[in-house]
Amino acid sequence: MMEERIYTIPLRDVINKSVRTKRAPRAIKKIKQFLKRHMKADIVKIDNELNEKIWERGIQKPPARVRVKAVKEGNVVIATLAE
Repeated sequence: MMEERIYTIPLRDVINKSVRTKRAPRAIKKIKQFLKRHMKADIVKIDNELNEKIWERGIQKPPARVRVKAVKEGNVVIATLAE
């Protein structure tokens, strides 16, 4: 059974509390943690399009928030960019 949800994930706390050179990787980790918690899954995969959106402005300036479409199949969640 597939479960599909759209979330707006805030990343501002990652930006404010991280060293400049680790912001984008920590934003990716925050997205994975958020989806594990809210979708109750063990494995979270991030789509290439969402990854490029996070890294669009470089390692130092990820977006403050991201709208994500999460699709859960079994115990795996696939996160894509919601439009």
